[in-house]
Order: sequence, then C-alpha cells, then structure tokens
Amino acid sequence: MTNASTTATCSQCTQRDVCFPVDLEPLQRVRLDQLSIRRIRIKRGEHLFRDGDAFNAIFTVRSGFFKTGLATETGHEQVTGFQMAGEMLGLDGIVTERHMGNAVALEDSEVCAIPYARLAELSCELPVMQQHLHKAMSREIVREHQMMLLLGSMRAQERLATFLLNLVKRLHARGFSESELVLRMTRAEIGSYLGMKLETVSRLFSRLAQEGILTVHQRHVCIADAGRLLGNEAQGAMH
Repeated sequence: MTNASTTATCSQCTQRDVCFPVDLEPLQRVRLDQLSIRRIRIKRGEHLFRDGDAFNAIFTVRSGFFKTGLATETGHEQVTGFQMAGEMLGLDGIVTERHMGNAVALEDSEVCAIPYARLAELSCELPVMQQHLHKAMSREIVREHQMMLLLGSMRAQERLATFLLNLVKRLHARGFSESELVLRMTRAEIGSYLGMKLETVSRLFSRLAQEGILTVHQRHVCIADAGRLLGNEAQGAMH
C-alpha cells in the first residue's frame, strides 16, 4: 500500500455521514476528530490490503474505484465485489483480525483509514456511534448477499443486466448519470464476478448493443433502452 497519506478531520468532511452519525453533538464531534483517521492515496493497480494482512482499520472510499477478490487454489483471481466512493472496505477482517481477501484500486483513488481499535473504544462511549457502525456493516453485507443471491438464480444475460443496473443505480445515488457509466473494471473482471467466461461477457455486450439496448464504446456504456434491459433482468428474477 502506498504511504501517501494525510490526517483527516472528520467533522469537516462532506462524506462523514457514510462513516458516522450526522447528528453528533459538538463534544462528540471533538472526540470524532481524535480518532487519528488518515486519508490515503492509492494509485491504479496498487493494493489497499492483501489476503492475510493484519486487520487494523476499516476503509471508506472517498474517490475512485476498487475491486475485492480472492486467489483460488489454481492461482486465478475470483472477484468478489466492486466498491466506489461512499462505500466501505475491510469489514472482512473484523472477525479474524486478518483480511480475508485482496483490495485493488481500479483507478487512482483515495480512502479514509479508520483505526478499528479506536473506533471500537469510541463506540463503547457513544451508543449512537455503535448503532451507526452496525448499520453500516449490515448494509454492506446485505447488499453483497442480495446481489449474489440474484446472480445465482439468473441466466448469463440476466446476470449482466442486473450487474449493470445495480452499478448505475449506485452511481446515480452519488450524483452521476442514471443511464451512462464508464466501466472501471475489465470484461474479464466482470466475468469473474458474474461467474462467466470472458468470451461470454464480450458476446453479451455485443448482443445487447446489436439489439439497441446498450450503446457500447470501449468502456463507456450507455443504457439506451432501460425498459428492455430492466425487462430482461426482471424476467430472470422470476425464473
């Protein structure tokens, strides 16, 4: 992990509601700023953490994009998720005190590293903080489980449709377009996440483009017909 870091002042952060309750009292905000949170810049392709690394912090993505994954016994990578600004990383290490996978930046990114030991201490002092942390952890777990359950019951094209709709929905919630996106991940990484071969992913993108559902130019994707794409996804959810 890169050493390019600075100290963060949480009470002044525009994204503090992702990590902490928004209705903290003035004295509680002072305690928040004593957590010694660091902002860390991660260059594209660099690891934020690796499988087996000691767990000492959870991370909130301030900007950029990450993928998480595991190395299989054959040495291949199994992608387990993609995280964007406003989402958390590293929760997997809380139980075992070791990270259970890898987190790699898909573009130049910045995260806030929240020291878990200090956060746990503060949570004991402030019940509202503990509740917020539990909710944040629950949201991440539920989101991942819901996505995997949906993908497990769908055919290949329906998986890709669900993936794109989920991605654009998350991006739109952060102020981006509700129909256009730039894929930070490769087709191979999408295939790994969705349980499909690279050739299958490429073929599906071509098919959806030919049908006028998507407009695809390299990594830029425009959902030209959300109704039909949603129809494909909804049909798959009923199978």
